[in-house]
Amino acid sequence: MLSNSSLALPLEKGGKAAEHYVGRFAPSPTGPLHFGSLITAVASYCDARAHQGQWVVRIEDTDIPRIFPGSEEHILRCIDAFQFEPDTEIIFQKDRLEIYEQVIAHLHAQGLVYACQCTRKMLGSNHIYQGTCRNLGLPLQDQAIRIKVDAQNICFTDRLQGTHYSNLQQDLGDFVLKRRDGIINYQLAVVVDDYLQGMTHVVRGADLLDNTERQIWLGQVLGYPRLEYMHLPLAMNDQGQKLSKQNMAQALDLSQAAPLLQQALQALHQPAVDLDTPRIMLQQAIAQWDIQHIPHGTALPQIYQ
Repeated sequence: MLSNSSLALPLEKGGKAAEHYVGRFAPSPTGPLHFGSLITAVASYCDARAHQGQWVVRIEDTDIPRIFPGSEEHILRCIDAFQFEPDTEIIFQKDRLEIYEQVIAHLHAQGLVYACQCTRKMLGSNHIYQGTCRNLGLPLQDQAIRIKVDAQNICFTDRLQGTHYSNLQQDLGDFVLKRRDGIINYQLAVVVDDYLQGMTHVVRGADLLDNTERQIWLGQVLGYPRLEYMHLPLAMNDQGQKLSKQNMAQALDLSQAAPLLQQALQALHQPAVDLDTPRIMLQQAIAQWDIQHIPHGTALPQIYQ
């Protein structure tokens, strides 16, 4: 097994000890927020508050070329319109690239990452990386950076989806932390920031479920505490596709914040709340919050536009 070596980065302001619930909403600004995004925001907020915990917002924008113009501002307007109340200052990952580079340098010094010159054309259709560059000792500059994985099973029990496990070496192979074009991969940034912000619980969409074993592995290698996960079923359009920016999901109409909030709670099968200001509705939803009512599986049984 690869040796674990903790990177002693300090928790940031607002980070709490592990016994205190800290959750987050972490959208990517590749387009305006849609109804599926709202479901995630509502669930993460209510779950944190129902546990008397903290809720923070993080904008996951390391993939700078894919940032959709105006989408970061739209996210901030949504937080205000739905009257969510983050407990810490909202952070933007594109402002934290030096931190991620520090982590890569630490992992490289421990012999846990390596440069990879393989292109998509070279890899072909095989999604399991065969370790072609693992022992070549290539310089890190202008190459993708991969982390080494072991042949051990990574197991976790999701609060909604049950037990999942993966043998990363057999199922995936060494995975990328930094792309050849210099873009920091989602897997690295999310693990580092969850640790630095003192995160204890992750509530997010089921489309990210298959990332979890990779993130657990990376956190384990870095010596970070393991998190609790809850992956929500996804809202679907009338073609049976998940609501997403790629599928042209409709942007949230902020003038309809209260009825949209009511619909999001209905989608999560939570007890009804009275139509009021979003703040009052959220208070009622938190008092009634029960994840046992949330549908299991990876898709919601009803269709939402």
